[in-house]
Amino acid sequence: MVLMTTLVSMLLYLDRFCISFAEIFIKEDLGLSDTQIGWILSAFFWTYALAQVPSGWLSDRFGVRLMLTIYIFGWSVLTGLTGLAMSFVMLLVIRLGFGLAQAGAYPSSANLISKWVPFAARGTASATIAVGGRIGGALAPLVTAYLIVAFVPLSVPSKLTPSDLLDPGRFFYELAQPGQSPSSSKTPPNEAARRIGSQILANLSDQTRENVQRVAEVFFTSEGEDQSSIEAGDDLLPLDSRPPPHVTEEESGRLIEELNLLLGQTDWYEADDFFNVPLGNEARRLLAITKRELTLDEKRRLGRLLMEAVYPASIKKVHGHGWRAVMFLYGFVGVLIAAFYWWCVRDRPDKHPRCNSEERALIRRGRPGDMPPPVGVVGAVPLAQLLRSRSMWLICLSQWATNVGWVFLVTWLPRYLVEVHDVPLERRAWMVFIPAAVGWFGTIAGGRLTDRLVHGVGLRWARALPLFFSRLTAMAAYLCCLFDPGPWTAVVAFSVVAFSTDLGTGSVWAFNQDVGGRYAGSVLGWGNMWGNLGAAITPPLLIGIIGPAHNWNAAFLTCAAAFFIAGVAVLGVDATIPIVPLDEPDDSHSGDE
Repeated sequence: MVLMTTLVSMLLYLDRFCISFAEIFIKEDLGLSDTQIGWILSAFFWTYALAQVPSGWLSDRFGVRLMLTIYIFGWSVLTGLTGLAMSFVMLLVIRLGFGLAQAGAYPSSANLISKWVPFAARGTASATIAVGGRIGGALAPLVTAYLIVAFVPLSVPSKLTPSDLLDPGRFFYELAQPGQSPSSSKTPPNEAARRIGSQILANLSDQTRENVQRVAEVFFTSEGEDQSSIEAGDDLLPLDSRPPPHVTEEESGRLIEELNLLLGQTDWYEADDFFNVPLGNEARRLLAITKRELTLDEKRRLGRLLMEAVYPASIKKVHGHGWRAVMFLYGFVGVLIAAFYWWCVRDRPDKHPRCNSEERALIRRGRPGDMPPPVGVVGAVPLAQLLRSRSMWLICLSQWATNVGWVFLVTWLPRYLVEVHDVPLERRAWMVFIPAAVGWFGTIAGGRLTDRLVHGVGLRWARALPLFFSRLTAMAAYLCCLFDPGPWTAVVAFSVVAFSTDLGTGSVWAFNQDVGGRYAGSVLGWGNMWGNLGAAITPPLLIGIIGPAHNWNAAFLTCAAAFFIAGVAVLGVDATIPIVPLDEPDDSHSGDE
């Protein structure tokens, strides 16, 4: 049961966060703004949060086997439909539905653990299933990156089209000023980009070069600026603040035509020119082949990838053609796993034909007498008891703040690596993968730690102390990011954040099972609801804090403050006080196995 549910947890996070890595391609394909992308990433968490308690209660009431199978099937179908999205509204609706479908996964899993795992191993079993999610989250960028490339073979045309110019005005400016940032004349030119850009410009016709210069002059003269001020080193206005220059279809079409001719040639670049330019694996592989041995398709693909590397903000990525097929594949695999889950899983040990009486006795053995039983007839959600519980409010605050700090790793980290460190696609996938993979060890270690601490410091502190210390460690790691670390140093800091966050996962799950009894799904859903409301506000919050000035330090300070709040809050949590005490009536009738 634990193994099968761990597999589902892997799929849960793989499907959930593959879009975070594909968002760069989705943004280009659908012509979305950063604000729209922020709301798409946020939309999932809103419905996911609000549906936690209802979906958890449905699993308590109708059984995990039925409900989790429905949940898996639903989110897998929606993953496939993501590949059909053609607009912001359509993608937003799909993500809202996706959140509804995934909401019941972890509450259902907690319900299953409370019935199938002995009390002494709750933390370890919870951590095992949770680490499945972390494995899926870590694999999401890695697998998605390689699949996106694999689904765009050389047979897919590499020629540029007018729609492949994301911002024609910016592109014309960059052609006229090779290697120069369009946001400030004081930014040191990129020498490699200047050499390559000069070669591209030199291969254009006289008429096209005149058009390029005309558009660039619009930027020079915007808001009263002139050429003399540029030469004096004064700052240009940011490109987004300038009135867009007029680029006619004829001018754009002429430029595209000439660039496409250039794609099939190899005399405008040398491999050494790209030694310090971030390139993906396919570009590096083709660049290593002798020029005369390249086929025409290989020349065009290499030329397209090299131009994308020189002008990353202006030319649409050719590998963006692969993101839809990846979503179709993930959806198909999920439907198969839903069928397999129905075949393997049973709600309780006594309902499984291969679970004998000795195993059932072992599962029941060791549960404290004052703990509410995990079985019985389930009535309404014990909402009044949840609202009266100080521990639940504090654990909810901790989960809310934890997600505010953690969600950066699964939403904006790929963008940070691109904008600050110019990390290419496949290497970026590994840099996002590593923190998530380190988190696996934190999850397993945290589960075993909370189980062992029960015998040393008692149930209350066995759940609270791992959460307290791990949140403060994550806070310290984010503060280290304020000192302008290199890309790999930043990855180390983010790995500490991931390890520390996941170190507390087993404690949170075990706490909800300790106090929840037969309402374990509903109680864990209540805490997850608040946690994911924190996750819901974070993507648009952070993109607003980062802003047009790309102030990543402000985002790191926000995340550090959130982890501080999360750590302090758990000091008041007490896992020895059940939500529905044994002697307190609730809305259900008593029942037993």
